[in-house]
Amino acid sequence: MNETVILLPTYNERENLERMVAKLLSLPVAVDVLVVDDNSPDGTGKIADMLAAKHSRVQVLHRAGKEGLGRAYLAGFKWALEKNYEFVFEMDCDFSHDPDEIPNFLKKAEQADLVLGSRYTGGVRVLNWPLSRLLLSRCAGVYVWLVTGMPFTDPTGGYKCFRRRALQAIMDQAVHSNGYSFQIEITNRLWREGYRVAEVPITFTDRTAGQSKMAGGIINEAFWLVWRLWLQNCCRRRPRRKTPPN
Repeated sequence: MNETVILLPTYNERENLERMVAKLLSLPVAVDVLVVDDNSPDGTGKIADMLAAKHSRVQVLHRAGKEGLGRAYLAGFKWALEKNYEFVFEMDCDFSHDPDEIPNFLKKAEQADLVLGSRYTGGVRVLNWPLSRLLLSRCAGVYVWLVTGMPFTDPTGGYKCFRRRALQAIMDQAVHSNGYSFQIEITNRLWREGYRVAEVPITFTDRTAGQSKMAGGIINEAFWLVWRLWLQNCCRRRPRRKTPPN
């Protein structure tokens, strides 16, 4: 077993999964892969089982049905902690997150508890998105900063690397959000408790195969979540602690 695992939540990703796993296993750093499949009706779970039978570094976690991105990641986090991984990645299976960036994350994680992949550090690096989607993403980041005070350029992004102790802190308390707002909530929780959060620049390329899971309900959930986080932090726009609790 390696010290790094990549969590791949999947729902109808049969067009991408095999290529993504092959790419991850060919990286210059050794990683394991956990596919968290929400009973995909297109047969993604069967492909995942085939890959696990073929490669010892691939595991599969089957879930009963589609319960949302946040619930899938929490199931993966629990599994990774039980297996004693030190570095745990979130990333999409559709190649919008470039696997070649993983060594950069791991280097930054030597001095951080959570590393965020940012599409907007030092400029905009987003390919093939319509202007409306880009504006929504940028406005969401500014909105999160205005309400919560988190000084990160891309708080809604889903390409992340956690150290083990940061994941343990997340799992100690209930996580209320489930969609893309899940990304905001877990980052805010670690930031306000004094964990070291860093960003690395990434290039985001919109998927070319499969379908996006973005929906209006996800946006609405995120809009209200940031005010709840502000209240949880006692109406402050700064971390609650200078260093995390022991």
